[in-house]
Amino acid sequence: MSFIFSFCLLPFSFEPQSPPIIVKLVEPPKDPTGIAHVVVGALGLTGVITVIAIVLGVVLAGVMFWLRRV
Repeated sequence: MSFIFSFCLLPFSFEPQSPPIIVKLVEPPKDPTGIAHVVVGALGLTGVITVIAIVLGVVLAGVMFWLRRV
């Protein structure tokens, strides 16, 4: 009985050891555009669109006022 048990364990005891796996953790590169830069850019674009809308509204109001007086 002892012989059969040791025979079953024999292949597992003589396995060649594999080289260790080395894992190197690398930090991802930092984003050059931070969240503040994105927010300022978005507010700048929104401001430009708002100014264009106000100017076009004033021009349209002037044209309508002028057409009504004529």
